[in-house]
Amino acid sequence: MARSSADDMELKRGCEAGILAKGDRDKVVMAMRVAKGRGGWGKAGKLTSRHMAKPRVLAITTKQKGQKTKGFMRVLKYSNGGVLESAKVYKIKHLHKIEVVQNDPSGCTFLLGFDNLRSQSVAPPQWTMRNKEDRNRLLMCILNICKEHLGSIPKVVGMDVVEMAIWAKENTTTKVTQVTNKDGPVESVVLEAESNVTVEKDLVSQAEEEDIEALLNNYVMAIGEAEAFSERMKRELVALESANVYALMETESVVEEVLQGLEIASICVEDMDEWLGIFNIKLRHMREDIQSIEWRNNRLELQSDSNVALIDELNKLLELLQIPPEYEASLTGGSFDEGNMIKNIEACDWLTIAIKNLEASNLDPIYVKLRAVREKRAEFVLLKCTFVRRASEFLRNYFPGLIDSMLNDKANFSQSREFSNELRNSSKASKSSTPLFEGPAGANQPASITDSPADAYSKMITVFIPLLVDESDANVEATSTSSVTLEASSSIGKTSNNPAELGVLNECLQELLDGIQEDFYALVDWAFKLDPLSCILMHGITDRYLSGQKAEFVDDACYQIEKYERNVRQIGVVPYIPRFSQLAARMEQYINGSRDLVDQAYTKIVSIMFVILEKIAQVEPKYVDIVLLENYAAFQHSLYDLANVVPTLAKYYHQASEAYEQACSRHINLVIYIHFEKLFQFARRIEELMYSMSPEEIPFQVGMSKVDFRKMLKSSLAGLDKTINAMYRKLQKNMTAEELLPSLWEKCKKEFLDKYATFVKLISKIYPDEKVTSVNEMRDILASL
Repeated sequence: MARSSADDMELKRGCEAGILAKGDRDKVVMAMRVAKGRGGWGKAGKLTSRHMAKPRVLAITTKQKGQKTKGFMRVLKYSNGGVLESAKVYKIKHLHKIEVVQNDPSGCTFLLGFDNLRSQSVAPPQWTMRNKEDRNRLLMCILNICKEHLGSIPKVVGMDVVEMAIWAKENTTTKVTQVTNKDGPVESVVLEAESNVTVEKDLVSQAEEEDIEALLNNYVMAIGEAEAFSERMKRELVALESANVYALMETESVVEEVLQGLEIASICVEDMDEWLGIFNIKLRHMREDIQSIEWRNNRLELQSDSNVALIDELNKLLELLQIPPEYEASLTGGSFDEGNMIKNIEACDWLTIAIKNLEASNLDPIYVKLRAVREKRAEFVLLKCTFVRRASEFLRNYFPGLIDSMLNDKANFSQSREFSNELRNSSKASKSSTPLFEGPAGANQPASITDSPADAYSKMITVFIPLLVDESDANVEATSTSSVTLEASSSIGKTSNNPAELGVLNECLQELLDGIQEDFYALVDWAFKLDPLSCILMHGITDRYLSGQKAEFVDDACYQIEKYERNVRQIGVVPYIPRFSQLAARMEQYINGSRDLVDQAYTKIVSIMFVILEKIAQVEPKYVDIVLLENYAAFQHSLYDLANVVPTLAKYYHQASEAYEQACSRHINLVIYIHFEKLFQFARRIEELMYSMSPEEIPFQVGMSKVDFRKMLKSSLAGLDKTINAMYRKLQKNMTAEELLPSLWEKCKKEFLDKYATFVKLISKIYPDEKVTSVNEMRDILASL
């Protein structure tokens, strides 16, 4: 028989060195080579091998700590250099089960169950010994340590404890030694195995061992026959149970006492159950009360947060609604003296911004319907009207006196006359000037005198006219007081358009500029007499001047239009469309030649108008088509007469007409699909299926049966008059141009009838037996509503 690894002292020393390398100083009681495997639970609830076995060394060690001795099972593995190193440590006090694997017929494989493993779902490792002898020696060593130091042994499964005790007795020798104590020398019996491994204490006590021996001696004849011994034990067990039953029957009084005790116990259990039920009800009520308190607390917290947010919003709203005292004094009863003009302008600016902020388009929809907001806006408007009335009254009283004083004081017109004289002196031509292309210029002409009428005309255009414009503006404004008053009144309302006042103002300007046009006539006449070809240069100068003025005018107009692009929803017609129609009418009224310049101005202005209109409409995607159709319709209406005579405007008229039709079509289709979505979705589904299959196959598709068709038709056409009225109201909603509604409704009815006719044709192909409302009936229904 091969030598057991338990007798290998070199292995034991290697284990001690590996343990010492970890910093522990345990005493190695036994060390044996084993094979480590991993098992899995099979269908029958047994462990099955899943992994290859790995060589390991199990070392049973002890460690003294004070008065206690602790036992450990250490797992060591071989490193690359063949040196043992500690891999895992198990405390023997946590060992609760030793199980021999039944699948191994040799009986050399066992499991050690520890109750402190982190994951009990993972199968513990299997340890396989070389033979049963090594297995028994290792397990007996573990059991002895458990009994000696812990006072109990773990559960043993798949192995007979009595058989283990017999094996231990057969494989140990008794060694008698003398031990000296306080009473003198005594003999000590120690069991010594053949392999010189000392078992310090037996698995069972001496008395238990004697009882086992007596029992074995009684059945010594049958112990060699396992089946006979088992049958005999079963018979004796049945006899013992029968004797116990007879004994119980003889002790009837004891049974009655037991039954009474059980009845009392059941009553106590019932009382306990009743009390527990009462406590459960009380606890449930307490939980409900706690939940109610928590719910109320959450509501209070939410209400508190809402109140804080509400106060913040109200404070912001009050800033919009409250009029500063200094502005209120200026708007209601302030003076229009020159010293108060700055305050008046600031008050007007504040009131203009306040009214604009309270408009529905600039205000949160929540605040629009508040009575305080509506009343405050009405108050602001009334305050604006009051200030405009006061400012208009002041101007009506101020301008007549100012004009009278200016008319009486002729010195006010002296500066214009000085400009005229200066221009005449600077535009004198040499008497020896020769016509253009007829010879060289005179050599004795002074350098300060203008050489040609074109230069004099250029100076008049570029110098004299701007001076006249500035002079006219200065006389119109008259004084700084009147100009500030006009600015203040015009910032919040329209100025007065009294014809009498405008007539007086025009007469004053006529007297101011009267006689100056003769200088222009004289210059042109002189140039023609001097050299007719010089008039060509003067014509070019005029065109350049007009082109410059035109470019400046067009750029300014485009800039004013671009200012309407803002991130605010537009309601109704944008203001620049009717203003452009007025501008075009005036330009066509006063145009005198220069058709190309005017057409270029139209092209640039209308192009930017359409671009800005598209951007304004995109601010609110829900109302894009409404904004576009209303504005394009307004453009066509305002330019209808001019488009018939001006080709450039006719081109944009047709462009607006096409854009109007497209916007109408999109909006009408949206309204139709909102109210008849299921009907036309069903038709679209039929059209898609007809690309891949015949009409006869479509009713057999999912969701396309006759039952599905009837359900769809009933839900779509039930209450048809109400649906059509709702469609009309939807078309009417958000429309500010009521005059467009009749034509738009006619387009909507026509589009709906066309779509419905297509739907009826499809249904007649797919469901020929089904009855639907005909197109003529639908037309009559629409006409009656």
